[in-house]
Amino acid sequence: MASSTSLAKRLLLGRPFRSDRLQHTLLPKRIALPVFASDALSSVAYAPDEILLTLSIAGAGAFMYSPWITLAVAVVMATVVASYRQNVHAYPSGGGDYEVATVNLGPRFGVAVASALLVDYILTVAVSISAGLANLGSVVPFVAEHKIGVALAAIAVLTALNLRGLRESGTAFAIPTYAFIVVILGMLLTGLVRVYLLGEDLRAPSAGIVIDAEEHHLTSFAFVFLLLRTFSSGCAALTGVEAISNGVPAFKPPKSRNAATTLMLLGSIAVTMLVGMIMLARATHLQFVEDPAQIIGGPADYVQKTVTTQLGETVFGSGSILLYVVGAVTALILFLAANTAFNGFPVLGSILAQDRYLPRQLHTRGDRLAFSNGILFLAVAAMLLIVAFDAEVTRLIQLYIVGVFVSFTLSQGGMIRHWNRLLRTQRDQSVRRRMVRSRAINSFGMALTGAVLIVVLITKFLLGAWIAIVFMIVIYLGMLGIRKHYVRVAQELEPSDERPVLPSRNHAVVLVSKVHKPTLRAVAYAQATRPDTLTAVTVNVDDKDTRTIQTEWERRQIPVSLTVVDSPYREITRPIIDFVKSVRRGSPRDVVTVFIPEYVVGRWWENLLHNQSALRIKTRLLFEPGVMVTSVPWQLQSSQDRDLDRLDRDLSRAPARGPRTRPSNVPAGVAATPPADPPEEPK
Repeated sequence: MASSTSLAKRLLLGRPFRSDRLQHTLLPKRIALPVFASDALSSVAYAPDEILLTLSIAGAGAFMYSPWITLAVAVVMATVVASYRQNVHAYPSGGGDYEVATVNLGPRFGVAVASALLVDYILTVAVSISAGLANLGSVVPFVAEHKIGVALAAIAVLTALNLRGLRESGTAFAIPTYAFIVVILGMLLTGLVRVYLLGEDLRAPSAGIVIDAEEHHLTSFAFVFLLLRTFSSGCAALTGVEAISNGVPAFKPPKSRNAATTLMLLGSIAVTMLVGMIMLARATHLQFVEDPAQIIGGPADYVQKTVTTQLGETVFGSGSILLYVVGAVTALILFLAANTAFNGFPVLGSILAQDRYLPRQLHTRGDRLAFSNGILFLAVAAMLLIVAFDAEVTRLIQLYIVGVFVSFTLSQGGMIRHWNRLLRTQRDQSVRRRMVRSRAINSFGMALTGAVLIVVLITKFLLGAWIAIVFMIVIYLGMLGIRKHYVRVAQELEPSDERPVLPSRNHAVVLVSKVHKPTLRAVAYAQATRPDTLTAVTVNVDDKDTRTIQTEWERRQIPVSLTVVDSPYREITRPIIDFVKSVRRGSPRDVVTVFIPEYVVGRWWENLLHNQSALRIKTRLLFEPGVMVTSVPWQLQSSQDRDLDRLDRDLSRAPARGPRTRPSNVPAGVAATPPADPPEEPK
């Protein structure tokens, strides 16, 4: 019968998948779009807010610049999408920006890109969940009062859905994502038709308020700086575009073409919605401020609604069911936008682990063929950010988009070198023309994204972007350190061409705490290995116990000499280490094999009562050169009730490499007989 823990896991995650089911988890375009594009699409729910609230610093008159800033953001979006279409065709393996930068610019640039992307993925989850709570909290007061707890619960639900496997989570997210697209486009189309074709005078709920500028006397330089800051805030709409290039392996064949098509659909829909919302906001005289205190003569209980909610109320009417639909799908898409990171982060982490820049555990697939460790790591990191920043979108947004534009710029630079390298050897004129065109697209993309990166750094550095930069530097140095460790270990383990020298002699030592069945088994097994010398050792920490061991040893006439090592300070580990060193000191080519009796228990708490001394001794002996440690197990009665099938399943999830066999606790040729009385802990 399955345990309660195993049953709960199966209910949450489903049955495990065989490795040969991996092909069945690949995504068609209709599922890949909501899986990888929900982040970029959801940006229309907060990017217009960021554009308008930043402009409000200069007063309501500055809103006239919002269409031009939106147009600039749309140009950047179109350029990035066109550039990444070249990436997915040239590098379909799923490394994305990391692979492009590593291959063409060098490993250190690749690690810089990877660190930027990892930080951006974590921030994507934190910002998306927080923005969703901001929309939901304006309707449900309970959410606003407990936003941190609700945010953590939302991340936990997303984690469970993604642990079930990529295809199932994609199916779960397809319906709300497509609902958001249909509802928002329908709202925009209805509103623009009513304003521009039918000539109706639609006015937003905030159209009549009077805004007092935070800064009344901005110099020309300061106003330009404000416009640049507004542009950098609007560029949050570009986050998530890179997720498709990192997730190409998750697409069904032909992978590159399907990924490129999905990118084009993503760019077209996102630009249409972003431009449409700003156009409709201007047509309905919608106003949105950074601080409600800027409103002159407004009601004391005035609550500023989001841009999306105001447009829904303007088009469909206050209290309309369609207004609630707009609010519901907007809040839902913001929660689901975090799913883009849950699909991109684990894949990138797996690639980095395979290249030995991250721990190998991140390369291991779980029961449902998802990169479970990467998903869990992302969830924990996002939860920590949520708690640290109180789930405040305004504070988190300042850390955002730095990482993604670092990866954009370096990736495009790598693609330019990629095309230059191919052009040096390509002779076919038609192919060369296509390469030159692709290089031109990537060159323009690098120039544009590099300029945006500079703007973002200048305008957001003191507002919080420095925190993201510090995180990137820490992750960058950490990955280099992990890589250095793995390389050093690999070099250390590399076998030489010389034939290994066999040990001249093998000295066996059996540790004795009491003359009981585990000790007798250890002595018998040590004799069976036919060592050159065999000695039993006990540590004298109590004279009475030591005399009892010696008397019983002589009574049983055990044909192995018993050595007693004095320990005046009642220490066990140090005297044994000194004895083992003295045995080997005579010849460096000699080896010492230490046999340690250990108990096999069936309950977790029994491990706290037994094997503690044996564990300490074994751990210390592992650091001694020329010393081999052999555990001789003895199964207690409680181990007979252990669910070995469950133990096999638990052990199989470890990130081990190579073949695995079910371990046996009984030495070959030795019968397992439960003891009459539980033995004492070995000294």
